[in-house]
Amino acid sequence: MTVDVQIWSDVACPWCYVGKRRFEAAVERFRADGGDVAVTWRSFELSPDTPVDFEGDEVDFLARHKGMPRDQVVGMLAQTTAVAADEGLAYDFEALQHTNTVLAHRALHLAKEHGLQAELKERLLSAYFTEGRHVGRVEDLADLAAEVGLDRAEVVAALESDAHLADVRADQEQALALGIRGVPFFVLDGRLGVSGAQDPDTFLSALRQAAQEEQEAPA
Repeated sequence: MTVDVQIWSDVACPWCYVGKRRFEAAVERFRADGGDVAVTWRSFELSPDTPVDFEGDEVDFLARHKGMPRDQVVGMLAQTTAVAADEGLAYDFEALQHTNTVLAHRALHLAKEHGLQAELKERLLSAYFTEGRHVGRVEDLADLAAEVGLDRAEVVAALESDAHLADVRADQEQALALGIRGVPFFVLDGRLGVSGAQDPDTFLSALRQAAQEEQEAPA
């Protein structure tokens, strides 16, 4: 039994990367029990008005964007870094280059056409949160896409046009229709929703429930 999972997330979302790792742990256990999962990554821009080249670090961005005191932001990022470390992720918020993510989402739709969406999603999250790479410019995205097997020239051509912009907007409209206001958000077989970076047990329970409901559904 294969459970279809649609995941709305943003490349610039630290909890999306944590949630991805926790979900992957659940999927590994689900597959060990004989189940399977088909994942599609959907676009969600947390801050679509962010400039491509934001002047300042992550503390500056969150202090301005959320209106939080800087010391509170520093503490929040430290806590997030510690949680990520528990999942084997070495976040580096000091090196992080905050940027607009619409081009990254378009690149992910292109990667989906070539069967490489999962690989590019992982590469972009790692590049952004752990390596301090820029994921908002055409040339940088093309470099990262080429690392996972996409044709670099094709990526450049696609991102310099408006290719897949409609796909990004369609994902965002679907998120609104489903009432999704934050990410990560997981939709299983179009019926079950799981919000946030839940623990693996919660994801596993949802996968099992979706599989059971599919088996019990009338033909």
